[in-house]
Order: sequence, then C-alpha cells, then structure tokens
Amino acid sequence: MPALEESIAILLDNMRITLGSEKNVELFGEQSHFYMKYNFFVLNTLKKPLFQRFLNWMLKKEEIDEYRVKDVQIRMFPFKKENGNGLVGSCNSKGKIILYPKGPEFCQGPMLRLGRENAKYYVKSRARAALIHELLHLKYEHDEEKVRELTRKYFNIYAKHQGTRSPEERRIASMILNGDIHRSNKSSTNEGNET
Repeated sequence: MPALEESIAILLDNMRITLGSEKNVELFGEQSHFYMKYNFFVLNTLKKPLFQRFLNWMLKKEEIDEYRVKDVQIRMFPFKKENGNGLVGSCNSKGKIILYPKGPEFCQGPMLRLGRENAKYYVKSRARAALIHELLHLKYEHDEEKVRELTRKYFNIYAKHQGTRSPEERRIASMILNGDIHRSNKSSTNEGNET
C-alpha cells in the first residue's frame, strides 16, 4: 500500500485545468478572464494539503484504490446538458473525472447577492463536494442515491473539521448538498456528451 505522501501526490499530479472544446472559447470568449480566475481558485482549493489528506482518508475508508483516479480535469467553461441544466461533474469507469464551473447566470445574480466572502465559500464548497461525489462514483458507479448520501456524509465530516461555520455558510453548504450538486442524473452517463 502506498505511503500517505505518495497517495496525495497521485491526486495532485492528476489535477489540471483544461479548455474542453474550441466551441466553448467562442461561446464564453468575453468571460475567459473570469473563468480563468475562477478555475485557478478551484484548483488551489482542491490542492490544499488538508483537503488532499481528507480525500486520501476517504478513499481508504471506502476502499477505493487511489490509482483508479487517472485524470482530474477542471474544465475552463461550464457545460450544459441537452435539458439545459448545467453539469457539475462527471466520472467514467476509466478514472477520468471532470469538474465544471457554474454558468454565467450564477455570476450575474446569486454570486452578487451572496457577497464576496460567501460566494468564495460557495465556490470552494461546490468544488469540494463535486470532487468527493465523483470520487465515490469510482466505487458506486450505478448507485446515485448511495453516492449522494455518502457525499453529504463526507462533505459534512470535512466541514466540521474546518471549525465553526456561520449560519450563512451552513445554508450555502445545505444548498449545495440538497440541490446544486445533485441536479444531474447519473454523472457517468453524461461523459459521452462531452469531450
């Protein structure tokens, strides 16, 4: 079994920001600067040593071999499914995980209403919950309910170890766990729609 430092390195080494399709550059071109900052913020959040140690612990607890994680991409631009809903993340059986940012509608409305610090907390929490969710799909490929239940459990464990959260942060976390993170159907089936 690999050492803790080696396990953490596996996840870190496989994380990167990717562009996706050229079509997205045309579609979101004017917002490229915003999405670049957004995605570097997400990447830095997910690479924090404390969160990486937590993921390593979760993978061991769930008996998910960290070598199954082949690629973690943070896509530069949002992805909309055919039904119009935004996709938060996807995972396939080959260990490829893709996380997507919120669409521009979030940036023009809810983000402004939340205020700067709460919006930053939302983006960090959404990214953490999405990665937890997709990692769990490596073991529970066809059991979305189980993945949702475990996502709530592990996200709450991580959040509790971060110290006292304000009522607003608890509301934001609840919003993510009860709605935003789970709007997609089985994420693995969406992988074929995007590349």
